[in-house]
Amino acid sequence: TVTAADGSAAVRAVFFGSGSFAVPILDALADMPGVRVEAVVSAPDRPVGRKAIVTPTPVTARARELDLPVLQPVRVRRPESVGALAAMAPDLIVLADYGQLIPRVLLDLPARGFLNLHPSALPRHRGAAPIPATILAGDTESAVTLIVVTEEMDAGPIVATQPLDVRPDDTAVTLEARASDVAAVLLRRALPEWLA
Repeated sequence: TVTAADGSAAVRAVFFGSGSFAVPILDALADMPGVRVEAVVSAPDRPVGRKAIVTPTPVTARARELDLPVLQPVRVRRPESVGALAAMAPDLIVLADYGQLIPRVLLDLPARGFLNLHPSALPRHRGAAPIPATILAGDTESAVTLIVVTEEMDAGPIVATQPLDVRPDDTAVTLEARASDVAAVLLRRALPEWLA
């Protein structure tokens, strides 16, 4: 049994993520006292560029640097994927920039919740491209939102938010980089309260 610094049992967590937005969030979760990341779930390695070099996702690359086990299912809803995750018996699952809808059987798995960090001031800009949508809409303010994952995309109860200014010269790249740092701060602030 893994224990936290105060002697209590550590929260067994699984992290779902693929893109670069999720990397600082994985780091924040992995560094959190009282939490043990049991595994990382990410998209499969894919050919990239003109030479089609098979490349891991940014999250997979970071998880390997952290010596964390990585699962890369083509479809997370397949029985073998569900079985592998169920066998880990996670207390908590945290998701950011993963890229697949999560089936009900996985949403019900962790006793302490299945949470998502989303780079918009939900319910504004729900969906798969919130950062470009924020820029295209001309928003001057945004946020990162921590929500409970439900079967409907980005529609779960809001746990916490962290404001994020949108600068006049922001691009999707610059705004995503700042949003990912804000998301890591939000997770560090809000997750201990959620778990308590």
